Amino acid sequence: MSETDPDFAPIATRIRDNVGQQGFMGLVGAEVAELSRGTCTLAVDRRPELLQQHGLFHGGVTAFLVDNATTIAAATSRGQPALTAEYKLNLLSPASGDRLICRARVIKPGRQVAVVAADVFCVIDGKEKHTATALASIAMLDDQAAARIQSPA
Repeated sequence: MSETDPDFAPIATRIRDNVGQQGFMGLVGAEVAELSRGTCTLAVDRRPELLQQHGLFHGGVTAFLVDNATTIAAATSRGQPALTAEYKLNLLSPASGDRLICRARVIKPGRQVAVVAADVFCVIDGKEKHTATALASIAMLDDQAAARIQSPA
């Protein structure tokens, strides 16, 4: 990572620190599995608290992974803070197995809005099964906007 993109190391550190402050990441038990310029992979292991009544990962877990992974991927492009503006999520098949993995990649990095795609896979017996796909618009924040949203109202 640093050999091909030396400017990315401080961005990656800041993003990992910020993600570590998200209480919901801890609640869900998600982890940043991979991080590089324009990409982010999040993963979560199967736990009873994350399942719906049929024993499948709840769709909300998939949605959370897409929401967070796309925003993080967008933030890696220029190191700007980012917030989800919208996303379209298609659930392709039931999410079963031992683990969910969401891989997000920036399609179009923009100064104000980035377009990011994501795919979610469940791991069943060591094999990945494509369970969801998404396209997100991510609002890229300048320092003033980031400061406003971090100040308590």
